[in-house]
Amino acid sequence: MLKVGVLGAGHLGKIHLRLLNQSEHYELIGFYDPDEINAKKVAAEFGYTHFENINTLMDAVDVVDIVTPTLSHFDCAKKAIEKGKHIFIEKPITNTFEEAQELLKLSQKHGIKGQVGHVERFNPAFLAVKDKIENPMFIETHRLAEFNPRGTDVPVVLDLMIHDIDAILSVVPSEVKQINASGVSVISNSPDIANARVEFENGCVANLTASRISLKNMRKSRFFQKDAYISVDFLEKKVEVVKMKDAPEQPGDFDMILQNAEGEKKQIYFENPEIDVNNAILDELETFADAINNDTTPVVTLEQGTKALQVALQIIESFKK
Repeated sequence: MLKVGVLGAGHLGKIHLRLLNQSEHYELIGFYDPDEINAKKVAAEFGYTHFENINTLMDAVDVVDIVTPTLSHFDCAKKAIEKGKHIFIEKPITNTFEEAQELLKLSQKHGIKGQVGHVERFNPAFLAVKDKIENPMFIETHRLAEFNPRGTDVPVVLDLMIHDIDAILSVVPSEVKQINASGVSVISNSPDIANARVEFENGCVANLTASRISLKNMRKSRFFQKDAYISVDFLEKKVEVVKMKDAPEQPGDFDMILQNAEGEKKQIYFENPEIDVNNAILDELETFADAINNDTTPVVTLEQGTKALQVALQIIESFKK
């Protein structure tokens, strides 16, 4: 069991503490939170050990789980890496691209492993179809949330859209070519609604929409590729896979057949991949433990977290054009 300490005992930090405490992969040593009133409250309510000094906690563990506000990610991670500790760091990896690059260099220098908390990679609906997404050429995502003051310290792109950016980058085998985007501030000082068109070198186009002032929650992505359409509902944990193949010579009475302008006939059929119910946050934490113990590559590397941040920041920069 790896000894782990958590930095940050806010809403998500408390979830991490609970899951790490019940995990068979980790031994939860304790947590640090600069807000003493909150820290003592969490310690009293749940019985976790509260460290009054961040360095003392880091010295006592093998893994540092960083669940602090984005602005402090870099300083916390840098301190942990320089102490030779493996780091799990919530998304976005850092506040700036330069900070993320610096963490990459430090992690390589000190030989530590790092994983970024892009939890949708572990969503059971996405896991059920990820292997079926092959060279998609058009992608459409909608991530809409009801207003919540928590998270409004950063633009909606870094708060919500970055989940879809990371998922898209994980299935599109190509570099980003061009980005056009627009964002609107409604309640916050930073954009609350954003739309981005991301074009890739291989011709794939992704159209992403994110909002944190919607009347209802929605987290859906649709992938269009040669002879297939794949829909993923991250919120409801549902998938829809529609595929096409050459029509048989003698179609059955219930076969769905389409004929294009060239006279080619295709048969439409549906697949129903099995969705294995899981706890995505627990899975991301435990696969990181496996990567450390088995010396393998984490599912969401620091490099991938950096790439997602880079695209997100390019989208934000595009607002100004």
